[in-house]
Amino acid sequence: MDAPGQSKRPNQQNREAKRGQNQSSAPPPKKDAYARLLNQHSSSKFSLYLEQYAKDTPFQREGNGPSTLMLKTQSDRLNIPQRKRDTVPNDFSDSSDFSPSSMKSKGEESSLSLYMEKLNTRGGAQQDCERRQGVSDRQQQRGQRRDTATSQDGDIESGEELGSLKPTDSNKHQKQQQQQHQKKGKDYKEGDSFAGRPQSPNKVTSGQEQEKMTKSKKKNSPKHLENDKSSREGTSKFGVDAQVSRPKSPKDKKLQQPKASNANSPADKSRNKGGRGGKKQVFEIYMTTEEVSHGLKRGELLQGQLRINPKKYHEAFIPSPDDTRDIFLDGIVSRNRALNGDVVVVQLLPREQWKVVRSDTDGDGASESESQREKMVQKKKERTPRPDDQSSDQDDLIRPVHNTVTGEPMEGPSTPRSNGETLQKTAKVVYIVEKKHSRAVTGFLKFLPDKPFAMFSPVDHRVPRINIPLADCPEDFSYRSGDYSNILFISRITNWAEDSNFAEGRLAKTLGQAGEIEPETEGILTEYDIDCTEFSAEVLDCLPKNLPWTIPPEEMKKRKDLRKECIFTIDPATARDLDDALSCKQLPDGNFEMGVHIADVSYFVKEDNALDFIASQRATSVYMVQKVIPMLPRLLCEELCSLNPLVDRLTFSVIWKITPEGKILSEWFGRSVIRSCVKLSYDHAQSMIDAPDKMFSAEELPPVDPEHPIDEIHQAVLNLHSIAKSLRAQRFSGGALRLDQLKLSFTLDKETMMPQGCYIYHYRDSNKLVEEFMLLANIATAHHIHRKFPELALLRRHPPPKAKMVDELQELCDQLGINIDLSSAGALHKSLNMHLGDDEYTTARKEVLTHMCSRPMQMALYFCTGVLKEEQYFKHYALNVPLYTHFTSPIRRYADIIVHRLLASSLNCGPSLELSTKEVEKQASHCNDKKTLSKRVQELSSELFFGVFVRECGPLDSEAMVMGVLDQSFDVLVLQYGVQKRIYCKSIADLDSFHHRKVGKKSELTLVWTRENAEKPPVEQVISIFTLVEVQLKADGAPMKYSAVLKRPEGN
Repeated sequence: MDAPGQSKRPNQQNREAKRGQNQSSAPPPKKDAYARLLNQHSSSKFSLYLEQYAKDTPFQREGNGPSTLMLKTQSDRLNIPQRKRDTVPNDFSDSSDFSPSSMKSKGEESSLSLYMEKLNTRGGAQQDCERRQGVSDRQQQRGQRRDTATSQDGDIESGEELGSLKPTDSNKHQKQQQQQHQKKGKDYKEGDSFAGRPQSPNKVTSGQEQEKMTKSKKKNSPKHLENDKSSREGTSKFGVDAQVSRPKSPKDKKLQQPKASNANSPADKSRNKGGRGGKKQVFEIYMTTEEVSHGLKRGELLQGQLRINPKKYHEAFIPSPDDTRDIFLDGIVSRNRALNGDVVVVQLLPREQWKVVRSDTDGDGASESESQREKMVQKKKERTPRPDDQSSDQDDLIRPVHNTVTGEPMEGPSTPRSNGETLQKTAKVVYIVEKKHSRAVTGFLKFLPDKPFAMFSPVDHRVPRINIPLADCPEDFSYRSGDYSNILFISRITNWAEDSNFAEGRLAKTLGQAGEIEPETEGILTEYDIDCTEFSAEVLDCLPKNLPWTIPPEEMKKRKDLRKECIFTIDPATARDLDDALSCKQLPDGNFEMGVHIADVSYFVKEDNALDFIASQRATSVYMVQKVIPMLPRLLCEELCSLNPLVDRLTFSVIWKITPEGKILSEWFGRSVIRSCVKLSYDHAQSMIDAPDKMFSAEELPPVDPEHPIDEIHQAVLNLHSIAKSLRAQRFSGGALRLDQLKLSFTLDKETMMPQGCYIYHYRDSNKLVEEFMLLANIATAHHIHRKFPELALLRRHPPPKAKMVDELQELCDQLGINIDLSSAGALHKSLNMHLGDDEYTTARKEVLTHMCSRPMQMALYFCTGVLKEEQYFKHYALNVPLYTHFTSPIRRYADIIVHRLLASSLNCGPSLELSTKEVEKQASHCNDKKTLSKRVQELSSELFFGVFVRECGPLDSEAMVMGVLDQSFDVLVLQYGVQKRIYCKSIADLDSFHHRKVGKKSELTLVWTRENAEKPPVEQVISIFTLVEVQLKADGAPMKYSAVLKRPEGN
């Protein structure tokens, strides 16, 4: 790992460069830290000094703990017994803290502390590798299983997350100042260097580690650090170096600054000044609320939601207010203890610290450093890298702006430079507005000898390591820690001090064996703050008591009685919460009366009771592969509200008079009562559409109300299909866009719930039929409630894609020879449906292109119309409509319940509203957050089951199409299963070498395979977007982890 806030001085860099030339192999392991230092230092005078010191003074490996604090804990783990807690020293700092200075003079302390700091910096990259030594390879590999690029429906985060934004050389002024500040402990960034050679097995680390190793120019890191126990225990998983806590000499009073910190920042005034027992301040102290408020008003500070790159956790972003390139936060220190999803306030760094970015439009291209661009990356034949090797891929080449002494003005943040580069603003966090991250994480425990705490390593690398009191751990953990090496735990962060690289936390629960579906599922739900507890007695008291429940006669009189109409549901075969039903009957004049009937959940969920509160907090049902976490109690979800067949149910209806061509003649809203005549699945409806003349028998369908013949239902489905096709054609000719991406579905064993098979879900005409009328009802409802409540309506908007990313994508497509028009949603839709070849891979090419076009898209959001004043921002970009809302799924979405209340109030068929604009906006924001979390949980559940499927049924062979190329890896879409995987060149067996080239935005890798026959020339394989390759999916031996292995081209 690299250490933000620590860098090498020039003379040290020169020595390292010489060592890199002269050292042919790493030195043998040493037991003593000072002996290690001696081995690396070339000065004979200093060597003699250290040699004498090592003889005279035994090295103290462990720090002297500060004053102790009694910690009484009450664990809720199922398998960890309660017992008397021991006194635990209140020291949750870096586990490598030690204080040798108490045994030497101040003069000795000053010299040693400087040299130890240099050693610490030099070994930073290797330290991150060392800290993994106590965790099994299974855990290491498993730890990255959740690092995936985001969503599948266009509601994605910025494509810049897929970029590798990497700091390089410091500016000249900083270099000139280095020697002046060496004795003050001031550090500078290291020079950046691209290490292109594949790593040998004993050196392969994670992608983040290798990236930092390249930055420190360490092609041959000393192996002896890997074997040092004290170093293993004291290393940080983050970019913040595992600092050595030691007293400062008079010459070393000034503490190390965080890399993102300004020299005159407020935090500098409050830094620890050292002294005996003092610890370095790693993070800045947060600004006060008053300072933040004034700073935001003056425009000196910015607020936004933090996004941390899941593949490279030292990179983070917040949206730019001017909708240009996102603001970049470089390293852990600049994030200042904020976690992914938190709403933060940031301060922009000075312009000379902004980054120069050579960006690849879709985040998939890559640039190596200038000196390495055309360099062939040779691969040693005897090396066999681990399959989970995630080497540094420089998606964006970044370096600080060089403010030369000529005084020439620097470019603006969006001004292209002469070589196509642009500036990207950088910032640091100064305040956390809202901790949206749950602070709960799953991970593994590691025992630290002679420490009053254990080290908790989260699975999600974006979360810091956590010090857990031993009193929280299982009773036998201290002497049988190996028994827990593959046990998954949940920990909650309770504190993260300014002077510590590690957070403090408490162990919340033992989940079970890593890799098993239920423990992993529970961990996912906890991490993403999904409430899956049973509903309380107070909530259940809000439900009807007299069961079986029937509609009260007085309620029937208030509603339109539609029980005699031919109304039916069309849903997935396994659905139990049936929100919506459809009806369609032909009128004597040849037009149709078409109805959408939605479960009237607001009748049962009264405003401001306990049931309403829990529903508003959950905000959405969460759908996983094997189960659903409902928003409402099952009595409502599956019984009283669900539009089950052959029973009377309360509904909210929208009924149109519509022509066969889809022209709407009239519209009616109101509360109603229906009686569904049949529960059709999508398969049933599709079979009716596919066979319009067939006479279906009762045995081919679910139970049908005898009052409605099967032929009547069949004809209604056909009429709906015909009208839906017309409505759909009108929508897309009017400029709508749909970005369909592949969705994986599973067949499960009914007893074990283990995956038996998987397949790509096909979106068919029956799906489109239902979707079209749901969209129509949502659009109609949006206009109605906005007209009645212009300041209070809860609507859903979809902002247009980010202009900068669209421009870059357009440039890439032009260079790839793809004729695509990104000027509007409609233009893009037409482009995606143009002819992309005339072979069996046309669909695959469209999927890849769709994925590329999804990257610039922003997420759709709920909002209150009284808050967003300008109606031009109400628009839904993808649907290309001015107003849109969610009305059709109140059983599973709380936003729909609010919309139902607004609609009922506007029709005078419900209670008057007691909502304020502020309350609606607050709930809208909460619904946005919960929808995002729910979507991520659904994705993780699918990944979990597919990982189990590969483990149980693999290896799996499939064709794949390249969808993005970086400088040392490429992404593929596995066509048979619809999953996306990254293939690292250094992990490809039988590959002799590879090299990367880039022309404009187009990125290309050339793979050179080893000769199978000495008489034949080497085989070259060119990898670029749309290249077709053969891959094999195989389990890595770690829980839930699998790799896509590139197969050698056939016939070679």
